[in-house]
Amino acid sequence: MPNTADTGSDAPIDVTPLLDDPYPAYAALREAGPVHRITAADGNPAWLVTRYDDVRSGLADPRLSLDKRHAAPGGYQGFSLPPALDANLLNMDPPDHTRIRRLVAKAFTPRRVEALRAPTRKTADALLDAMAERGRADLIADYAGPLPIAVICDLLGIPHRDRRDFLAWSDALITPDPSRPELMKEAIGAMQEFYTGLIAAKRAEPGDDLLSDLIAVRDDPAPGEGAGAEEGSERLSADELTSLAFLLLFAGYENTVHLIGNAVLTLLDHPDQLRQLQRDPAELPAAVEEFLRYDGPGPLSIRRFPTEDLEIGGVRIAAGETVLLAIASANRDPERFPDPATFDRGRDRSGHLGLGHGIHYCLGAPLARMETVIALEALLDRFPGLRLDVPRGDVRHRRALRARGLISLPVAF
Repeated sequence: MPNTADTGSDAPIDVTPLLDDPYPAYAALREAGPVHRITAADGNPAWLVTRYDDVRSGLADPRLSLDKRHAAPGGYQGFSLPPALDANLLNMDPPDHTRIRRLVAKAFTPRRVEALRAPTRKTADALLDAMAERGRADLIADYAGPLPIAVICDLLGIPHRDRRDFLAWSDALITPDPSRPELMKEAIGAMQEFYTGLIAAKRAEPGDDLLSDLIAVRDDPAPGEGAGAEEGSERLSADELTSLAFLLLFAGYENTVHLIGNAVLTLLDHPDQLRQLQRDPAELPAAVEEFLRYDGPGPLSIRRFPTEDLEIGGVRIAAGETVLLAIASANRDPERFPDPATFDRGRDRSGHLGLGHGIHYCLGAPLARMETVIALEALLDRFPGLRLDVPRGDVRHRRALRARGLISLPVAF
């Protein structure tokens, strides 16, 4: 990527290198300046923030709003969802964000996550059994993808028969085909219909699952409220409930499949560290933190909109403009992490931003960590001779700014 010394100018930089080989491109941008003008996926201009201190501060700055109502007129277009899927935590500021996150936290308990540990290992072992019969596999399609789908669907109480459809819908949203925009629209419509029907079924017949608990939060008056409690009380609106189910399922799948896939590829690129973890799997929880720093699933934070004119890294940004905080760049900033392009499980990785920072820190972080540790532990135990089944140069990541994940990962054992 060419040097962009005119940081803060109105001329957007070319983001193609960020799609094709992001880490060298981010390094060049950090060197050139802390904030750069780019063209976002919706075709509108945005500001890209690249250095650790600025990104970390931005993630916790209340003046950087997630609420799209703060976007400048005629600017941000973004990802269009119907209201029944759009009233989620990724579009909210306090007090609504605080209210909903508190309600979800009551249902999304450490006890419930811990209860998924044994079923997660059982699912991992079953997937590995199927792979072992063939001697080779696509680790994304056969393992890293099906495992988090099974876990999040078990958490929410989603029937097995619906999981294949969800995978197809998710792929249409994660990597849309620009030549067939109707596929994304169809996937969104199918998801809305699915969640509406699922919530109705759970309301009629509740189960011991997170979605049933969230429906109870929606339906039951809080202490001291009458049947006519106003919207905005300590309950969920109908759209908030549907949107929350959508977010938990979609984010619970997308982030974890990419994290597991990236982690396995990183270990295949570092066979000495792979062997060390095979000898001492108790080190896996610490290794996951370095995976999140080194090659995490979320290169960019969710877009933000300044509620007032402000300055980031010496660059003046007007209220309502789109700001993108480059987590992938911050996690490779040498001012915070020495020799950042080296995968080093022994480094001080405290303060990495792989799961966010501030009030929007990933709600499902304990679940993602648990799934990744179990996925890697089971895989490394079962297949000590795990190796790539294609030349390293044939392994491809999805071309997307907002997600860092593999298209496929052919392995043999």
